[in-house]
Amino acid sequence: MEKYKKQILLLLGGLGLYLVSAGFSYVVFSSVNNSSSMINPKVPSTPAGESKFKVDVSGPKTQECPLNGEKFTKAEQDIWSGRRPLLVMIENHSDARPQSGVSKADIVYEAVAEGGITRFMGVFYCGASSVDWQVGPVRSARTYFLDFASEYGDFPLYAHVGGANTPGKANALGQIGDYGWLKKGNDMNQFALGFPVYWRDETRQGHPVATEHTMYSTMDKLWGVAEKRNLTNVDSTGVAWDKTFVNWGFKDETGSADRGSSSPSFSFWKGYSDYDVKWQYDSTQNLYTRNNGGTIQKDHNDQSLLTTKNVVVVFMAESRANDGYENNLHLLYSNKGTGKALIFQAGKTIEGIWNKKDRKSRTIFKDLKGKEIKFERGKIWIEILPAGSEVKY
Repeated sequence: MEKYKKQILLLLGGLGLYLVSAGFSYVVFSSVNNSSSMINPKVPSTPAGESKFKVDVSGPKTQECPLNGEKFTKAEQDIWSGRRPLLVMIENHSDARPQSGVSKADIVYEAVAEGGITRFMGVFYCGASSVDWQVGPVRSARTYFLDFASEYGDFPLYAHVGGANTPGKANALGQIGDYGWLKKGNDMNQFALGFPVYWRDETRQGHPVATEHTMYSTMDKLWGVAEKRNLTNVDSTGVAWDKTFVNWGFKDETGSADRGSSSPSFSFWKGYSDYDVKWQYDSTQNLYTRNNGGTIQKDHNDQSLLTTKNVVVVFMAESRANDGYENNLHLLYSNKGTGKALIFQAGKTIEGIWNKKDRKSRTIFKDLKGKEIKFERGKIWIEILPAGSEVKY
């Protein structure tokens, strides 16, 4: 009898151990499989039209933004003067639209990332000083965007999700290390920062999208990381971010009697109509409104139209990186040296040239007589097209 009691106790003990381990496994694997609670927890989206104003922006606009010449209040200047520019890689795949935060960028660069699909690099500084908005979908780094980012100080804040890393000329992640950005701390790779600075939101678009179109952050979270790393308007040694920065020239708004009517339109790659761009000029407002792939483009945060005062089209030789990457998708643009450019402002077209000596040098735009272009005060979009592309206007 005693023998059977021992067998029963052993059996019950084993069953109990099984149930405990099974329950533990369920908890662990349920947590691992639930990406919203482990890897990329969801954060509620900013309601459309809502923004977090930190200051009263109704005062007189007397302070010039050093990036695009736009005038802001003294309260806004007090905020941006304690920061350095934030550059964010933003997806422009048709499934990622409408993007968040683009309307607050002072300058936007656009070029093909791969496969005919364009990508933005928004430069945030003055226009984003009084709001804390979502920005994204954030995407990966490309070498030519690093070259443009390098114009905003030796160590600009650069936000991205990974990047091209195949050895060769297109090795953006390797270059970030070579430039000292990892050591200095201005590189803001999502792979290194994770949640809660970055998170995925699969429901933001209101319909299913691929995972790569779901990564977001906010401007203040990214600037907050910089502040913790002692990268404000100066670095930990007291060197100002704009010590080597070269301002472009600006001019006051063109009067209505002197405005034109041209609206530039172009394709980045033939046959990729989802990425065709038309900038529709409105002479009354002296603004260009962006149409992308046949649809007027908006900012998801408040449904505002994407507009600009200046459209700069630069023509650069485009080539394949030949770095062994799948389908040879990585691209290179010859963005050092000189080339043709078209500058659109106030409804008129200026034929010109661009010049960039090296990675850190500012890209300068001049007319055909060699005089540097002065931009209308306000947003500037720089469109990088393959040399030989047609622009209608």
